[in-house]
Amino acid sequence: MTVTTNPAPAVTRRGWTLALAGLGAFLASLDVVVVATALPTLQSRLGASLADLEWTINAYNLAFACLILTGSALGDRFGRRRMYVIGLGVFTLASAACALSSSVTALIVARTVEGAGAAVVLPLSLTLISDAFPAAKRGAAIGVWGGITGLGVAGGPVLGGAITEGMSWQWIFWINVPVGLVLMPLCALYLRETHGPRPHLDLAGLVLAAAGLVALTWAPVRAPSIGWGSAEVLVSFVIGAVLVAGFLSWERRAEHPMLPLAYFRLRGFSAANGVIFFQFLSLLGALFMITQLFQVGLGNSPWEAGLRILCWTGMPMLVAPVAGALADRVGPRPFMLAGLLLQAAGLGWLALAVEPGVAYLTLVPPLVVAGAGIGMIFATTASAATAAVPVGDTGVAAGTNTALRELGGVFGIAILAAVFAAHGGYSSPEAFIDGFTPAMWVAAAVPLAGVVAAAFAPSGRTDA
Repeated sequence: MTVTTNPAPAVTRRGWTLALAGLGAFLASLDVVVVATALPTLQSRLGASLADLEWTINAYNLAFACLILTGSALGDRFGRRRMYVIGLGVFTLASAACALSSSVTALIVARTVEGAGAAVVLPLSLTLISDAFPAAKRGAAIGVWGGITGLGVAGGPVLGGAITEGMSWQWIFWINVPVGLVLMPLCALYLRETHGPRPHLDLAGLVLAAAGLVALTWAPVRAPSIGWGSAEVLVSFVIGAVLVAGFLSWERRAEHPMLPLAYFRLRGFSAANGVIFFQFLSLLGALFMITQLFQVGLGNSPWEAGLRILCWTGMPMLVAPVAGALADRVGPRPFMLAGLLLQAAGLGWLALAVEPGVAYLTLVPPLVVAGAGIGMIFATTASAATAAVPVGDTGVAAGTNTALRELGGVFGIAILAAVFAAHGGYSSPEAFIDGFTPAMWVAAAVPLAGVVAAAFAPSGRTDA
């Protein structure tokens, strides 16, 4: 890894890195969910169908998941600070395009470009932080990063609801623009430039990985509209599997692979990636349904819905920094296991509790339990994945972990939407809850699959 030195003292540089990289991660995380409480408004103002509503979230996640490995590789090759600033620029311009959209099609296209910018920003934010902090303090720093991303998840529905109700849905995107314009020059000035250990860009690997992930994510995104057994979905799965197999075959032979496959033999790396995939499959699918529950099923406004789910989405902001610091001492496995079990228990409890006219206070305990579990996983999976590999390859680890996280989210929204559509609909609050309950049982079951991966995580402290 090559480094361009920065004259700022180490402590000051770490503070700036944590703040600037954290803000970028906040923006990228915020926009995964900021449209969630605006979905009913988009349905009425833009004439959006259920499939269109899914696409306003999935277009972002699709580009995000498919290009994250590319974003990490570009940062390693051309400079992490440089590509981070470029990613912020793409994200900011695309946010303006989202705000200017006059049709749901234009919004979906702009959200796709916005997701491409986020695919560069989020993994490099983690890489910049991992590089700036020594191993003894890295877990705590990544815990703060996890708390910041948790704040983005927590603030998204609240902010989206407040802006949609008090101003207009366009302003949920306009708010990104001044923040991005301020961040870019500050990052260029205060972040240290670093590069990864590979002197050449693995172009074949980039193309195969991006194309394979597009095909694999296209299938679940389209399935709720045309059926899981349709030719398009099945062919998409097959093409995706073939391209991913080609990617793996190429990486075994490449002189400078973008993803060294030997890392999957490392327990910390593999366990962290398995856990985050199943956790986000459950989380984003549940978020898609719960934000609509409070509006369609229980009659709250967008602002009220955002406030009511804050007891769920706000918990990672409180739990992740603590879990990250403690994982430095005792290892990530206890927090991964506990987090998955709490998330499963909380969402299952919610499925039992929801009924027409249910009191809000009845829903608070299960939401708090699920949120605490989410916070434990946010910090420890990122820390475990990056700690398992050499410091020079933290970008690869961060990109892989984030790609699988977003891939899980795409599958989660598609699967829960399909379950919902099979059992309920939007014709009445009762019809919505009829679909919501079985969908939430699926969201509660998924984290239990992640428990198997968490069991293989290191039981003690690991340092890169």
